[in-house]
Amino acid sequence: MGIKGLTKLLADNAPKCMKEQKFESYFGRKVAVDASMSIYQFLIVVGRSGTEMLTNEAGEVTSHLQGMFTRTIRLLEAGMKPVYVFDGAPPDLKKQELAKRYSRRADATEDLATAIETGDKEDIEKFSKRTVKVTKQHNEDCKKLLRLMGVPVIEAPSEAEAECAALCKNGKVYAVASEDMDSLTFGAPRFLRHLMDPSSRKTPVMQFEVSKILEELNLSMDQFIDLCILCGCDYCDSIRGIGGQTALKLIRQHGSIENIIENINKERYQIPENWPYLEARRLFKEPLVSADGEQLELKWTPPDEEGLINFLVNENGFNNDRVTKAIEKIKAAKNKSSQGRLESFFKPVVSTSVPLKRKETQQTVTKENTNKKSKAGGGKKK
Repeated sequence: MGIKGLTKLLADNAPKCMKEQKFESYFGRKVAVDASMSIYQFLIVVGRSGTEMLTNEAGEVTSHLQGMFTRTIRLLEAGMKPVYVFDGAPPDLKKQELAKRYSRRADATEDLATAIETGDKEDIEKFSKRTVKVTKQHNEDCKKLLRLMGVPVIEAPSEAEAECAALCKNGKVYAVASEDMDSLTFGAPRFLRHLMDPSSRKTPVMQFEVSKILEELNLSMDQFIDLCILCGCDYCDSIRGIGGQTALKLIRQHGSIENIIENINKERYQIPENWPYLEARRLFKEPLVSADGEQLELKWTPPDEEGLINFLVNENGFNNDRVTKAIEKIKAAKNKSSQGRLESFFKPVVSTSVPLKRKETQQTVTKENTNKKSKAGGGKKK
């Protein structure tokens, strides 16, 4: 879920923090990708026909592999350097949210069965998407594929979004790519939405910057985290009756959740019993991430051609010619991306001279021009 309604809240109250960018504008950039979110998108979109997904001869789903393979090649061809981050064990506080998701999938499975019986195509598509779950096997398949492609894989100790944000804070990557807005709550300096969207090549990337969010909302990072908790996050319920705009108003007025609780009308706004907002705040401020994050060295290596053909063609039924051509694309793309961004070749020149005032500059230029004319004319005629 991420943070409920945060995109609209920012669009209405901090529009300068978000801007549309072309996919190709990230040439030479290292980007940390939330892998599980990407796999979920591929399972929903790639190769689906009603309730059916792409499968190999053994009947095993391959939509995630097709999506990951194709999209990663496109990133590489655009000169990007992706690093995929996979979820570890979820925090205990998130287990309640995961239980809710499990229940919603069970309900969706029943609704899907009814829709199939009645032949309602619209409901079939809607409910089939709600039954999709990224499994451990999906993750392991994609890890193997990416490593064979020569793309870095990181297994986070806990939340992938938190690990991605830490990589960005440490300067290991330029930005974080996901669809979950809580990447911003974890403090990712730059956050990209739609970078991994497989549904359309024309969808622009939406870039958010935390510093501009705080500046436009006139909030500290701690206040922004409290705002996100009030909007609704994966770690705890929100206060009933408080939406995004009200949450922003209350944070600006009272400064923190503690002060809001002390001052709001308890009859109008129902605070959840034993509300664990303090623990949620701690998880956003001090998430469990890799201890060696600062020393981590990311490496992009040449693809394992034999390994890719064996895994994709022999084990998963991909077309041999297409895989062979795709491998050539990967090799060409990696040579291209090694050129780096143009700005990396130049360093800004700092001037040590004191700038002249505008009037002094104008007088100097006028004097120089007069001298030039005098010399060119050889002085006055006699």
